[in-house]
Amino acid sequence: MWQCKHCVTRESSRYKLLQHYKLHHHYGIGQHYLCIYVNCPCTFKTWSGLNTHVYKAHSSQFTQTASSSVTFKCELCNCSDVFSERDFFVHIGTHLRSNETVSCVFLGCPFKTNIYNTFYTHKKRKHHPHTLKDFKGSVVTRVDPVQVIESSDNVRASCSADVSYGEFESESVTECDNSAVENQPELIERKLAVILLKLEHIFHVPAKGLDEFLEELVFLLSSASVPLTKRTITEIFKSHNLHIIQAVIEELANSVCVSNPVAKILGKCGPLATPYKRKLYYIQNFRVVEPVEYFLSIDQRKSFQYIPLLQLLQEILSHNKLLDRVIEEQIAQENRENLNGDQRVYRSFRDGEHYKRNNFLDVEKLRISINLYIDDFEVCNPLGTSCKKHKLCGVYWVLGNLPPGSHSALSSIYLAVLCKSEDLRTFGFEKVFDPLLRDLVTLEQHGVFISQLNECIKGTVSCVIADNLGAHGLAGFVESFSAEYICRFCTAKKSEIKSVTAGDFERRTPELHEFHLKRAQETASACCGVKRDCILSKNLSHFHVTAGYPPDVAHDLLEGIIPVELAHCFSFLISKKYFTLEKLNNLIQNFEYKWADKTNRPHAIPQTFSLKKNIGGNAHENWSLLQDEPAWHIVLDLKDIVELVIAPVQSDESISYLECKISEHRQRYQELFPNNSLLPKHHYLEHYPALIRHFGPLVHKWTMRFEAKHSFFKQIARHTNCFKNIPVTLAKKHQLMIASDLHSSDHKTPLMVNVGSSVPVDVLKSDIAVAIKQRLPDETDVHITKSMSYNGMNYSTGMIVVHGQLFGLSEFAEILQIFILHGRIYFFVKKFSAWYREHFRAFELDMSHAREVSLIEHGELLNDYPLAAYSVGGLRLVTLKRHTNLQGKQE
Repeated sequence: MWQCKHCVTRESSRYKLLQHYKLHHHYGIGQHYLCIYVNCPCTFKTWSGLNTHVYKAHSSQFTQTASSSVTFKCELCNCSDVFSERDFFVHIGTHLRSNETVSCVFLGCPFKTNIYNTFYTHKKRKHHPHTLKDFKGSVVTRVDPVQVIESSDNVRASCSADVSYGEFESESVTECDNSAVENQPELIERKLAVILLKLEHIFHVPAKGLDEFLEELVFLLSSASVPLTKRTITEIFKSHNLHIIQAVIEELANSVCVSNPVAKILGKCGPLATPYKRKLYYIQNFRVVEPVEYFLSIDQRKSFQYIPLLQLLQEILSHNKLLDRVIEEQIAQENRENLNGDQRVYRSFRDGEHYKRNNFLDVEKLRISINLYIDDFEVCNPLGTSCKKHKLCGVYWVLGNLPPGSHSALSSIYLAVLCKSEDLRTFGFEKVFDPLLRDLVTLEQHGVFISQLNECIKGTVSCVIADNLGAHGLAGFVESFSAEYICRFCTAKKSEIKSVTAGDFERRTPELHEFHLKRAQETASACCGVKRDCILSKNLSHFHVTAGYPPDVAHDLLEGIIPVELAHCFSFLISKKYFTLEKLNNLIQNFEYKWADKTNRPHAIPQTFSLKKNIGGNAHENWSLLQDEPAWHIVLDLKDIVELVIAPVQSDESISYLECKISEHRQRYQELFPNNSLLPKHHYLEHYPALIRHFGPLVHKWTMRFEAKHSFFKQIARHTNCFKNIPVTLAKKHQLMIASDLHSSDHKTPLMVNVGSSVPVDVLKSDIAVAIKQRLPDETDVHITKSMSYNGMNYSTGMIVVHGQLFGLSEFAEILQIFILHGRIYFFVKKFSAWYREHFRAFELDMSHAREVSLIEHGELLNDYPLAAYSVGGLRLVTLKRHTNLQGKQE
């Protein structure tokens, strides 16, 4: 028997299981098919690719793919046909959702509850990890696999016992098969709907072009295929020596073609035939949360689009996998706090002081944390005739309860408000944000009902992510950075930031802000940079402007300070004739960047950079340039600052070190360029050490991924070429894209392997075989691959990983081979001796004297981020892109 990886379906042959995968579109990560073999992690973009892989790579394997020797029995309803632990706990969840009291299923545990969340928390805390031996004897039953197969065959035989054979001898069709055949049209219809939904709203195929394609496809499947079908039927009859009159063959051929389920579904009367019918089908079957249009002025026909936050939040948390991740992160955070004790380690916003001081969020009970984002973006060419005509303001949000790094996928960033920037300036934040604020107030006071937990979960806005202009606009501060007060964190004056450091200015507190706001309202003018009240602080009880607007690393550092300081430094070095601009550009363009660095390679520096006093470039490009330009102390100090600020985990020691580096960099920069004024962003940078303590690692609050979200709307505008009430078009298509992603989210897995093979350990090289046997003595076969992806991070042979620290220095190793066993990733690596080269701000790699090789697991890496080694002046150097410390992997 063959067991499906995704459901309890079991098939009698490998071929039938593959057909089951195809029919039920059982995807793995994204929209890729997982290999049907348990120990094979390969994934494929198409079903045909999976089919080819199975028959090539597993041609000699005919063993059963699931653990059919164990069954689970429910003590409440005596259900005993559950063959996997995951399905068993899913079944228990159905009892808990009905408020039935469930006893703990593990040996010697008297725990009972009728609340899903409580049961799940108890299981994670008290029985993790566990094995089959830990279950009660009445729950787990071990069955001989032969008996399982025989019993399954008996069931199939009983189903077909009363079925008579037709005129021709063939395999009988059982009642089970009949029910499957009856469900096939519905499954085909749903599969086609998923494909068309992706084509229209993910790949942006115009509806008109899709209609023409479907029309031709229906013709090919019905009328055009009649002659070929007729010839095929005739040949089959002849091969069986059957003489059937031509009229019967023609009728049979016509009936076969006309009854084609795909042609029926896509035909003129089918449910997916027209754009209107398709949209109606998507809404009814994929739980689309449609945008609502709110009018700002009916006479002027001014409106904006709002996606109901509470409704969308309810749909998102209705997916078990996402809800499980939220609960797991809640438990993990509590465990980390108990483990760290008095030692302060900052991994997320929850570790920051602002979160700790929030009595609403910092409780043991689950609370929903919303991170808002606001920004203006241009959907047309910003240099064309439509410049600013179709400029939009987008308000996005993400679920702050998920672990850091969970929002790298653009589909995990949700839309809340979409309106024209001009309308926002005309009618103000209060009117445009009104429906969003009403939902947020409801979330704070009453919560949103989560059916799986059978309770209402409250929440609030934890922070607003934005660039400085967007943050000051929404927060109510002065939006001109040439004004006297330019900082939302303190009361610094622009004229004083060159001579006074940020720590010497008075910090903005809730009490001080209320005083400034009151003075601004009385005098009808800005007071210490405060212009008006923040609408979020005004309406929400657990959000305040002084603790809700973190800085943006991307704009402050990567697109602000770096290009300006590099321009000054390049001008200085070129004037000293160390090199020419042409030589520098030639080195930049001809440098052999590796892996991810190729995508973000810096552009050539323009000839006019000295006049503009800015080398330009985006955040990714300027970040990459710093990795490969160790020229002078100012730039190298700047590189150290970037590395520390981008670190995903911070400690009190790393924050103190960052504070020293910023102070040292400021002093050197002012000594070298005494006539250059400091930018407001230089002042913001000095606040970073304190802000990390308040908000946690700032890399989790930057705008880079949110700005990438703008590209989705720009693509829609470019492909549809329709600008009549464009917010409506963009919002509707976005929600259909989100519905498609939520539909497939239950099948996503973090591990993705495209090419690989399963090999016996004994046939590997001796050093590899010895390392595997020492680490995994009971394993005889492993899956080997040269590249794979895990949690969105790509790994390939030849990459450098950080696997530890020795005397405060990082230990590096090169990936020689990648092994995957039971879903766990192992790297066979060659270790290096490494020491720090101060001049390059990089580590020089050299083979260890013992030429040591070893097998390390992915979870043992000090930093998940893979690195590249470059040859510079005969040295093999590797530079960190993120600061690494020993606390990065503590759990």
